Amino acid sequence: MAETTKARGIGPEGLSVARIDKWLWAARIFKTRSIAADAIKNGRVTIQGVNVKPSRMVKAGEVVSVRKPPVTYSFKILKTIEQRVGAKLIPEIYENVTTADQYELLEMNRISGFVNRQRGTGRPTKKERRALDEFVGPSLEGDFFDDFDFDDDDN
Repeated sequence: MAETTKARGIGPEGLSVARIDKWLWAARIFKTRSIAADAIKNGRVTIQGVNVKPSRMVKAGEVVSVRKPPVTYSFKILKTIEQRVGAKLIPEIYENVTTADQYELLEMNRISGFVNRQRGTGRPTKKERRALDEFVGPSLEGDFFDDFDFDDDDN
């Protein structure tokens, strides 16, 4: 009897419950369930400040915090689901209770540009490329092949 209620998503008190990884995917917070599970395993998802496992059962009324750098989003669960729903039904599933300062942080990050890229990693910017060309260009382009005669045979 206990197995059938657990399989249907009904907890011991008769409340509706769902796995946190399935709920994050079904509520369209993450694109795939495996991405949701990886985020949970890496400690980016907390419930009441405590890191959880992907198999943790959640119920309505709990607040889930999801850290997607640079912002930590907070969602109050209104309905527990394990099947993905359309985007129009999302307001029935959770309430976004993210604080305003998190959105200010997101806006500041958007305005400032590529702040997360460490200097010297990835592709060079246009400014860095021009500086590199100016540094390397004259020594390699100049007189190296001018003194070499391609048509001259030693025979």
